[in-house]
Amino acid sequence: MTDRRGKLFVTGVGPGAGDAMTVQAQKVLQECEVVVGYAKYIDLIEPYCRNKVIISSGMGKEVERCEAALREALLGRRVVLVSSGDAGIYGMAGIVLEIAHQKGIEHTDAIEIVPGMPAFVAAAALAGAPLMNDFACISLSDLMNPWEKIEKKLEAAAAGDFVTCLYNPKSKKRITQIESARDIFLKHRSPDTPCAVVRNAYRDEQSVITTSLEELLSHPIDMLCLVIIGNSESLQYGPWLVNPRGYAIPDRSGESEE
Repeated sequence: MTDRRGKLFVTGVGPGAGDAMTVQAQKVLQECEVVVGYAKYIDLIEPYCRNKVIISSGMGKEVERCEAALREALLGRRVVLVSSGDAGIYGMAGIVLEIAHQKGIEHTDAIEIVPGMPAFVAAAALAGAPLMNDFACISLSDLMNPWEKIEKKLEAAAAGDFVTCLYNPKSKKRITQIESARDIFLKHRSPDTPCAVVRNAYRDEQSVITTSLEELLSHPIDMLCLVIIGNSESLQYGPWLVNPRGYAIPDRSGESEE
């Protein structure tokens, strides 16, 4: 390592838009010398990457990106490794810490995890207030976890009456997982259960669809979507999904305004 001490900031950039990025994330991006990340995420934060050293790569190169980021930090540079959403939720933080442990790097002076807005938070805000009580988040991607394990989690969330956020619901190659998930929830929930499909939250081409569990699969769903499945208490007020918190709110629906 050089005499100058470097540092790696593993940073969640939220949806990628400046106004949906935490102030802390913006600060480390402004002050860093090197930005490492998935090429599409680098594109989302392009204004913060000018005059920086950029190390980018495609899907499937996560380990290589982490190793490159650590290497640059060990050379004495201030490095940001970016994740969409929050780096600690289906992001890069865990991989970095595993590799750092293998290399004997285990102190906070060397690595800092910078929080970001998770996808389920962004999607829930656009859908209304569907996460006011207990909820679960489950990824339907079986690239890293066997489908049998994911099915058990879906069964537990459905049987436990958790509002459930589904990450990675469908891709060009994975088309049956969302169908299986919907069928599992239909065993435990009414077909009228409110649901939302949020695509490209706080990005270009953003869309929010409110629907029912029965009609969920009639809407376009892909990897850019996050699906929210309500529970037995979920309600739909106009365009919004709401999970009541339990406060005693007086019913004034019959009152007239004067």
